Amino acid sequence: VQLVESGGGLVQPGGSLRLSCAASGFTFSSYTMSWFRQAPGKERELVASITNTVGSTNYPDSMKGRFTISRDAAKNAVYLQMNSLKPEDTAVYYCNAKGTGLRRANNYWGPGTQVTVSS
Repeated sequence: VQLVESGGGLVQPGGSLRLSCAASGFTFSSYTMSWFRQAPGKERELVASITNTVGSTNYPDSMKGRFTISRDAAKNAVYLQMNSLKPEDTAVYYCNAKGTGLRRANNYWGPGTQVTVSS
C-alpha cells in the first residue's frame, strides 16, 4: 500500500496550491479519501474528505469555501485545491485512505507534504 503526496511548498499569503495523492496497492474505489493536516504543536485535523461511491464531500466548517477535494478513479488519485491561503494553513498535509464495508478496518496514511504560507 502506498499513498504519496506531492504539490506542497512555499506560497505567499493569498496564493493557491494543489496537492496530489497517488494511491496504489489497494482497491481505491472501496476507500473514502481524506486530507488531514498537522501544524507544529497541534493535533492532526481533518481538512476534507470524499466518499468512494457518489463522491460526496465533507469539510469542517473552518475549511469550507477555500479548499476543494476531488478524486480521479482512473488515476487512483485524490487532490486538494487550496485557495486564498493564510499563514495559519502552514502544516504538514497528509493523505488518508479509510476502507469501507468489509475493508473498514483498513486505514492508511501517506508520509505527508509540507505546506508553508509565508511572505
